[in-house]
Amino acid sequence: MLSNTVRFLSRQVTQLKQFSGLAFALPATTAMSSKIPSTSTTVASPTSPTASRHFKRTRSSKATNEDQGDDQSSSVSTPPPKKKKSTPSPSASSSSTSTPSKSKPKKSPKKKSPTKLPAKPLPIPDDYEELYALVEELRADKTAPVDSDGAEALTDTKDPVTFRYQTLIALMLSSQTKDAMVGQAMRKMQAHEGGLTIDNISGMSEETLKSLIYGVGFHNNKTTYIKKATDVCKELGDIPNTAEGLCDLPGVGPKMAHIVMSIAWNEVSGIGVDTHMHRIFNILKWVKSNNPEQTRVQLESWLPRDRWDKINLLWVGFGQETQQQKEKSLKKALACSNTKAALKLMKRIGLDYHSEGKRYGLDEEIKAALKQE
Repeated sequence: MLSNTVRFLSRQVTQLKQFSGLAFALPATTAMSSKIPSTSTTVASPTSPTASRHFKRTRSSKATNEDQGDDQSSSVSTPPPKKKKSTPSPSASSSSTSTPSKSKPKKSPKKKSPTKLPAKPLPIPDDYEELYALVEELRADKTAPVDSDGAEALTDTKDPVTFRYQTLIALMLSSQTKDAMVGQAMRKMQAHEGGLTIDNISGMSEETLKSLIYGVGFHNNKTTYIKKATDVCKELGDIPNTAEGLCDLPGVGPKMAHIVMSIAWNEVSGIGVDTHMHRIFNILKWVKSNNPEQTRVQLESWLPRDRWDKINLLWVGFGQETQQQKEKSLKKALACSNTKAALKLMKRIGLDYHSEGKRYGLDEEIKAALKQE
């Protein structure tokens, strides 16, 4: 019995020695068994490699159990590289529509402040009388486009109401349109069945009216304006008899209103200033303005009133000839009483008599005229 007990204790001691040897060898063999996944808690000293790897893994905020795999040690010890922000190429950015780029808002252009209108009449220019008389002489033949196709020349009736209405229509067509095209449209309307009268245009369809005035600038808009203005005239039984009433019509501005008042009602309400006059009078320094309406106000402050109704036809025709009929203008300058002054005036407003004289074979005559005292 005693011998059996001794043998049992001896086997227990032997197993204990074997277990102790395995425990001391565990740190050395951990690297070999690290590839075997284990769900048990690691029992090791804080200084062992296994503890070190476990410490790093638990400190990493991005490490999860799903990150474990065949290369566990390398994935834990080496953090993943940071992604570089890619810069899209011009071609890629232009083709991509998913994330449109925010463009900087464009700055609106600075508006020019308008020239202050005169609080008191401007002084009469020193050269006003001389230049005005010179232009009257150059325009005495009345052969400019405005003389044959302007509002004063396009009516075809003696009926007072129809005469006034046709004058209004001619001025409404003239905006942004050459006089020759206005004359063509007016004659088409006059020749159409029923003629150019308030009743006929009021009952006409917009399509028909548009076909008659096709070719004038902004004919679509003018068709609408003419129809609406005609309805007002039909209700009144005539065109408005004041500049303010005319300006209330669609498509009618101050220039048109003052010219209509002068021609249709024989009443001077103001000066009709167009782009030719605005350009020329600023070059001559008769005014200092930014737009035709400012030119009108400044001009009215000093120009004698008895010339208000004729100045438009006179100077518009002069501007047309010097821009569109240069050869004729030069010949008229050579034939006038003061050739040298006429040539200098034309040069001031943009007609280069040297180059244009050579073009039309008038250079020798021009040179001779300029040499005269």
